[in-house]
Amino acid sequence: MSADMRGIPPRIPPGGHGLPRELPESVDIYDTTLRDGSQQEGLSLTVDDKLRVAEQLDHLGVAYIEGGWPGANPKDAEFFRRAAAGELRLHHATLVAFGSTRKAGGRAETDPVLADLLAAATPVVCLVAKSARWHVTETLRTSLTEAIDMVADSVAYLRSEGRRVFVDAEHFFDGHRDHPRFPLDVLLAAEEAGAEAVVLCDTNGGSLPFEVEAIVGAVRDRVGITLGGHFHNDSGCAVANSLAAVRQGATHVQGCVNGYGERTGNADLAAVVPDLTVKMGVETIPRERLGRLTAVAHHIAEVVNVAPDPHQPFVGVSAFAHKAGLHTSAIARQPGAYEHVAPEAVGNGTRFVVSEMAGRSTVALKAEELGLALPEAVLGDVVERLKQLEHGGFHFEVADGSLELLLRQAAGWKQPFFRLESHRVITDLREDGSFVTEATVKLHVGDERVLATAEGNGPVNALDAALRKAIGPAHPALSHIHLTDYKVRVLDTARGTEAVTRVLVDSTDGERTWTTTGVSPNVIEASWAALEDSVVLGLLHAGDTGQTGRP
Repeated sequence: MSADMRGIPPRIPPGGHGLPRELPESVDIYDTTLRDGSQQEGLSLTVDDKLRVAEQLDHLGVAYIEGGWPGANPKDAEFFRRAAAGELRLHHATLVAFGSTRKAGGRAETDPVLADLLAAATPVVCLVAKSARWHVTETLRTSLTEAIDMVADSVAYLRSEGRRVFVDAEHFFDGHRDHPRFPLDVLLAAEEAGAEAVVLCDTNGGSLPFEVEAIVGAVRDRVGITLGGHFHNDSGCAVANSLAAVRQGATHVQGCVNGYGERTGNADLAAVVPDLTVKMGVETIPRERLGRLTAVAHHIAEVVNVAPDPHQPFVGVSAFAHKAGLHTSAIARQPGAYEHVAPEAVGNGTRFVVSEMAGRSTVALKAEELGLALPEAVLGDVVERLKQLEHGGFHFEVADGSLELLLRQAAGWKQPFFRLESHRVITDLREDGSFVTEATVKLHVGDERVLATAEGNGPVNALDAALRKAIGPAHPALSHIHLTDYKVRVLDTARGTEAVTRVLVDSTDGERTWTTTGVSPNVIEASWAALEDSVVLGLLHAGDTGQTGRP
């Protein structure tokens, strides 16, 4: 059974009218995160961020990386300047500069946008050109003939300067539905002038897969150069439309890892790539790099500071997570029973989510994941304990750290790092209106009783500071463990201030992340429970033995 497809052949529907006799052997993957993707609301990249994202895309193995629009803003200008100076070393991908054709009524040789594109010193330039009649007459306010000349002149000039040229035919699908002749003339003008590829853009994202198949099928035999597709996700079909375009002969696919982009985003290459390679048998990135997909998608999410979608296909942390007991027991016997591809093919992994729905098989698989052997009698006790705790407000499927500690304790493990005697939190409101929070913890670290007091900007921060002050000298690995997020949810709002609260704490040691939880009517007590679990698990995975080394 192959690691990537479990022996399942590519699921390609039989050919029909307008369909190619066979799919292309490979397509070029073109990532536009640094330009189109960065237009997403709330996403802002520094030049250093752009360089790091480009390095990750090259590591993944995409064919082309669109770096931005040189001259459009100082940030993109600096990016291309630093890339040309050697700060960006690409081993696989080709860097692309993006811009528009010459202005209406102007000359290519004196156009400032084309000059900026040449100054970017990239091997490839991608030009955007209007390919819908009403956009030409209403937006550019020029004639259809001049719009075609703008494409031809710009491509020919860039080619004469030694650049490879792609042309993005903006609004192509809308333009083709309105009047198919003019969009085709734009493509043919680009081809005649020396363009290497023409890309059909669904700029408004409103096309559906059957429309894409019909339009790309109508165009492909009229164009003699590489045909590509660029799809926005406004109708939720960007990935499906990309696949439909390839089925009709497109061999160049544009999109963004994680589907970033304005409005609802672009085609998510983290889904397009495995769909093409694993499901359809079309090579995209180098096959040996497919296993890097999840890590790269998450790395880029961290760089752009957008929380990864846990339910993202293929690369989300929940993409291969199983909660129902029926599913987990089946997967234990046959891994492919409830997974459409092998998770490791895309660098992901199977997860068994434990909740009140869990049965013995789920808990046993989770324990096996952790290297624990729980006796049958203990398994039953753990299942009942989980159900009771979740009934009381715990939520272990999102608190993997606390679940791991619970299972280890059920196997007889006791945490050796410290023992709490008491903690206290005091908040003072000062005359000037400011608040000061002070926390005191009394702990036993080895044979020593330790008392520590610290201030913070709130009770959780103060408790964290006091705990670190108390145990840090005995456990130096604590310096690498950091809290990254803190969430509080009121579970029974009808009880007002008497309501039970659930606290979730996200932590990291720089390599792995984990989530711990606490539940109590007292938000400080719930916070302490989550904080304590976080620190204990971090020390455990750091290899701390709990030996203080003190006499």
